[in-house]
Amino acid sequence: MPEKPLTVATYAAGASLAAITLFYVFAPNYFLDNDSNLTRKRGVVGLSNPANDCFINSVLQALAGLTDLRIYLIRENHRRNIDEPWVYHEIVEDPTRRNIPDWKAQGLQAGLVTKGLKDILDALNERPIYKKTISAAGFIRVLEGAFKQRISRQQQDAQEFLQVVAERLCDEYHAGRRARQAARKKGNIDAPVDKSAPIDGDAVEERLAKLVVYESGSTDTIQSEGRISSIEAEVLAARDEDEEGFPMEGTYESQIECQKCGFKPRPTESTFCTLTLNVPQSSSTSLNTCLDGFFKTEYVDDFKCEKCRLVHAKELLEVELSRSGGSEISRANMQQAIAKLQHAINTDPEHPPVDVELPPLRDAPKCKIAKYTRLTSFPKIMAIHLSRSIYNSISQKNSAKVAFPERLLMGSLLNRKRYKLLGTVTHKGSHHSGHYESFRRQNVSLPFSTPNAFQASGVFTKSATSSPVSTPRVSAIQKSGEPSPVASTPDLGFSSAGTSLSNQSIDGLPRPSTDSTPQASANTNCRSSSRRSATFMLKDRDLDAISLKSVAASARSTISRISNSAKNSRPSSPSNKTPVAPTTTNGKEVAPKKKNSTKPKRRKHNDRWWRISDEKIKEAKTSEVLGMQREVYLLFYELERESPAES
Repeated sequence: MPEKPLTVATYAAGASLAAITLFYVFAPNYFLDNDSNLTRKRGVVGLSNPANDCFINSVLQALAGLTDLRIYLIRENHRRNIDEPWVYHEIVEDPTRRNIPDWKAQGLQAGLVTKGLKDILDALNERPIYKKTISAAGFIRVLEGAFKQRISRQQQDAQEFLQVVAERLCDEYHAGRRARQAARKKGNIDAPVDKSAPIDGDAVEERLAKLVVYESGSTDTIQSEGRISSIEAEVLAARDEDEEGFPMEGTYESQIECQKCGFKPRPTESTFCTLTLNVPQSSSTSLNTCLDGFFKTEYVDDFKCEKCRLVHAKELLEVELSRSGGSEISRANMQQAIAKLQHAINTDPEHPPVDVELPPLRDAPKCKIAKYTRLTSFPKIMAIHLSRSIYNSISQKNSAKVAFPERLLMGSLLNRKRYKLLGTVTHKGSHHSGHYESFRRQNVSLPFSTPNAFQASGVFTKSATSSPVSTPRVSAIQKSGEPSPVASTPDLGFSSAGTSLSNQSIDGLPRPSTDSTPQASANTNCRSSSRRSATFMLKDRDLDAISLKSVAASARSTISRISNSAKNSRPSSPSNKTPVAPTTTNGKEVAPKKKNSTKPKRRKHNDRWWRISDEKIKEAKTSEVLGMQREVYLLFYELERESPAES
C-alpha cells in the first residue's frame, strides 16, 4: 500500500494539472466576454480582397451589423428547414411576373441567397481572439449560381451590389410565402405519402366521416362544413398577414393632382429596398435636405389630365350639338354621349365610356399638375443611397459634404418613427475608381450576446443585462434517512457576487441542508437521530477525504491566482492594489477618497465602432463616423424598438 504523503502529492499534482487545463480551455472565452479592456479584443473578422472586391466586402460588413436582418435570416432559414420539402419544390406562379424561367423560380422558392447570406454573416459575426480573415468567395459563388451569371471583378458600384442582394432576398421571401400559402390551401391531400411511416387512424376516420357526409347529401352538414372551411381560410389569411416580412422592404406611393380641375387619380404604390436620394450640387448639405428633396411637392407642366380630356370632349360635343341642325337621331346620340361623359366625369374619369369617341390625345388640353410622394410602410432597416453622380459631358463625382445624424426621425407627427445609425459605407476616389470602406457599430444584440458565460441567462431574454444570480447548485434528494457524505462536500464553482474564490474557505461555502430533504416520516426523533449519525460519520471519516478538501482548496486558489495574474498583466488593470475598506463615522459608512490616477476614461459602449477596410480593422468613435461627410455613400438605419435594450 503506498504511503499517504505520496497519495496526497499525486492528488495535488492531478488537481493542479486539471486546474491549468480548465484555465487554458475556459479562460480565453471568459475574459473575452467579461474584459472591460477593449484593447485586448482584436476586432471582428475581416474579408480578403483578391480582385477589387472592396465593393462586396464593405456591403457585407455593413449588413453583418444589422440585428433585424440577422434575425430575419435565422427565421426564414428555420421556416424552410422545418417545412416539408414538397412545399417549395412545386413551382407557384408569380402573378406580377409571368415569364420567369423554371430554374429561377425554383431558386427563389428554395432561398439560395438567403441561406448563403446567413452563412457569411454568421462567419463575420464570430468574435475572434486573434486577427482572422476569411473570403467572400463562397457567397459570390452562391450569388452567381442563383443568377447563372458571373460577377465582374472590375471597379463596381457598392450600391448596385447592395440592390441586387436586397431585391433578391425580397423576391425569395415573397416566393417562399406564396409557396407556403399554396401548401396551406392544398392541405395534405396531394402531399407525398411516406409508406414507411405509421398510419394515422384519426386522420383516416375523419376523412371517411367526410365522405359519408357528402354521400348522404345532408345539406345542413355540408353548409356547416363550408362555414368551417371558410373560417379556416380566414384564419390562414390572418396568419399570413401577421407574418413578419423582409425587414429592408418598404412602400411609398406617388400621388398627382391636376392644378386646373383638382382631379386626383389613384396613387401609384411602389416598393423599395434602398432609398436613393440625390445630393444637390453645393458645397455642403444635410441628409434631411436630401429627404425633403425626395418627398417635396414637384410641379410638372404640359401634362394630359384624364378628367380635363373628358371635359374637353364634352364641351366639343355641346358646341357641335348647339350648331348642328341634323336629324333627331344624331342629336339624340350626341345627347346620350354627353350624358355618358358627364357620368364618367362625376364617377371615374380614369375609365371613359367605351362607346364614345374621344378627340385625339394630341388635341387634349395641357395642364399643370402637382406630384408628391409619401412613405406608406416604414421598413425595419432603412438603407439610404446618396447618389453622387453628376452627368454632364462627362461623368463626375459630387463631393459635397452631407451631414447625417446618428438618430433619424421619419414620418409625420402622428406616426413618428425613430431610426438609429448602425452602419455606413464610404467611398474615397473619383467617379470611375476608388476604394470602399465600412463603419459598423459594435452592437452585440440579443439573442447573440453572451454577457457572462458563467451565469444563467435565457437565450431570448428581454433585458440585455445578465442576471446577478449565479447558476443554482442542485443537490440530489436523499431518500434514506442518512445524509450522503458527498452532499457535505462543496462543489467547485465561480462566485456570482464578484468575490475571489481564494477569499472563501471551504467552511464558508454554502452546503445543502439535510433538514430540507423530504423524508418518508418527518418526526423530531428521526431528524435528531439523523443529525447524530451524520456527526458520527463526519468524525469517523478517513483522512483521505480531508486531504481531498485541501487539494480542492489549493486547486481553487491556483485558478484564482492565475486569473488575477492574467488580469494584472493587462495595461488597464491596476496591479498590486488592495481594496480599502470604508471607514465608519457615527455609525455611517464613509467611502474612502479616490486618489488621482492616470487611468483613461472608458468609452461609452454606444460610442464604439469598427472601421473596416477589407482585412484591416481598427476602432473608431461616433464623431469620426459622423465626420465622414464628404465620403459617405450608403447609410444603414435600424428602427428603434419601443423599449430598446442598450446595445
